[in-house]
Amino acid sequence: QVQLVESGGGLVQPGGSLSLSCIVPQSIFSRHALMGWYHQAPGKERELVATFTSGCGRTYADSVKGRFTVSRDTLTNTLYLLMSNLKPEDTGVYYCNIQYQGSVYWGQGTQVTVTWGQGTQVTVSS
Repeated sequence: QVQLVESGGGLVQPGGSLSLSCIVPQSIFSRHALMGWYHQAPGKERELVATFTSGCGRTYADSVKGRFTVSRDTLTNTLYLLMSNLKPEDTGVYYCNIQYQGSVYWGQGTQVTVTWGQGTQVTVSS
């Protein structure tokens, strides 16, 4: 069974950065494969965020252009998504995706949450 293993999600404040990783089995980590990342916001459909192919290079959804970078390491068979200047609307589950020889493979998903947090009340009195 082919498994894609993701890591790197977490909690971050707006404006922060995160890097996601997806380890891909050698058998499908091919220069002919279409590799990509998808984002599923809470209560919404899964949407394509970025793709990487040897022939067409990198493509990005308009919402992440200039902020996200997709790359891959052929020595470690790893697909990456570097996310910077994160916004609350980037919150959701991110999935790596490989399409190769008519088959489609998905990672298990990793949660990214972009929030300021609950805050802390500070009271100063004389």
